[in-house]
Order: sequence, then structure tokens, then C-alpha cells
Amino acid sequence: MTAPEPAFGPLIGPDQLALRLLEPDLVLFDASVGALRGADRRIPGARPFDLDGALSDHDSPVPHTMPTAARFEEAMRELGLGDDDTVVVYDGAGIYSGARAWWMLRAMGFDRVAVLDGGLPGWEAAGLPLESNGPAYEGPRGTFTARPRPGLLVDADTVAKALTDPTAAVLDARSRERFAGTAPEPRPGLRGGHMPGAANLPFTELRAPGGSMLTPGELREAFRAVAGDRERLYFSCGSGVTACVLALGAELAGYRHTAVYDGSWSEWGLPGASRERPVATGG
Repeated sequence: MTAPEPAFGPLIGPDQLALRLLEPDLVLFDASVGALRGADRRIPGARPFDLDGALSDHDSPVPHTMPTAARFEEAMRELGLGDDDTVVVYDGAGIYSGARAWWMLRAMGFDRVAVLDGGLPGWEAAGLPLESNGPAYEGPRGTFTARPRPGLLVDADTVAKALTDPTAAVLDARSRERFAGTAPEPRPGLRGGHMPGAANLPFTELRAPGGSMLTPGELREAFRAVAGDRERLYFSCGSGVTACVLALGAELAGYRHTAVYDGSWSEWGLPGASRERPVATGG
């Protein structure tokens, strides 16, 4: 009897990716955002997973929210993704926005996806090849089918209930200063502070000094330090991007009941909204 194929993901090292780079069913996505979006170098063959463009809902008043299933499906087909392909996502900052692409694909029912450990900096540090960033993907259309999974991306009402649920923990991935309200928000007009009852776990604390993710045991310790023995975890951040780094860490640590607040602080922290949410400051 043939042994079953091992599960793919959620993390792959640079050396492992280098061995698979020429496999015909491997699709590599660069999910860099901001100043690193469309940088002049990329891992050979990478395609742009544009979180600042088509892969966010620009009809939403807050940034980086998930597009509709139909729009996501069309964007993936335009990028040549098929239902039977295998995906690796990375970004130019290390482990940052690539985790958002990983979570979005999973939320749309696609599981054969991994995040490159250390991202582009880790790839470069390993001395692996790069190429000049070329034009947008111009290959054949894919056959990707969106199969949305309810519950992986949640709204403010769901998070508000979780904040009062003794069996759940809401973890905020922003810096300690932003969580406490002592540092200004990078998006103008947002209130400072955090959701009452939330705990702070900055996404940067899940990365080792070299930029790779902590070991599963270290990650479990980091989550237990803020969530105790609660196994149902909800993640928030500034705009739903680095919350997905916490989701990645939780997956590696063995948690199985997790969700990302899609609107995150960009929604919760809005002042004067028709339903203004409560805000706390301090540690």
C-alpha cells in the first residue's frame, strides 16, 4: 500500500521551496504590500497576490477586507491558479502580509497553501536565486473554485460576543504602544487603545531573531501566556493583515478553533460610527 502524501503547509522553509520550485503544479505568490509591493526583485516565477489592489474589497470603508467569493475566484483564475495546484505565498517584509494571503485562500476553501518561512529576506539570506520583477502574470487562466468557509473571517458583532465569552480569547497583534493607546494609529482618525477584554500579542513576538517563525513549542508558550488554557482564539490587528500572522502561529502551535476579525482596528476604532464600539487604554 502506498503511504499517504504528507499534508502540505502551513509553513515551508527556503531550502524546501527551492527543491520544489520547478514543479509544474506549484504556484508562487508574492503578497507584499505598501512600499514592497511590486519590488524590483522576486523569487523566480512569483505572481502578484495584490492585497493593495484586486484582492481587497475596495467597496468597504476599511482597508484590506476580503472581497466577495466571486471576485476572489475571478482574481485567482486571472492569476492562473487551479484547484489542483499547490501554493506558496511570501512577502518582502519576512512573515507579514504573506500570512494574510494564506488565510484568505484557506477561508475560500483552498488548503494546499504554505507560507515561506522568513519570506523574501529568508530566501535571500539562504543565497537562493532571484529574478527581476517582470510584468503582471500573463499565462493561461486557472480553474480555481471558491468554496467559502464560514467562521474563518468574522465581523465586529462576533468579536464583541467573544470578548465576553470565558472560553474564548481575543488577541490583538498590534504593537504594545498602539494597544495601550500611547502611540498614534498610522491611519488618520482612528481612536487609540484596544477592545475591552482583549489581550495583546504583537505579531513580531512570534518571530525568531533571524525572521523565521518560532518553534511550535515556543509558539504554544507565547499563546498560553496571554490566552491561558482557552482554545478558541480570535485575532485582530490594524487592518486584518498581521492578525493572520497570529493565525499562522496558532495553527503551528496546534490550535484548531481560530478566526480573524476582518475589519480589525480600522473598523472597531472608527469614531462617531453609527454603532461606536467601546475602547480601553493602558496595558
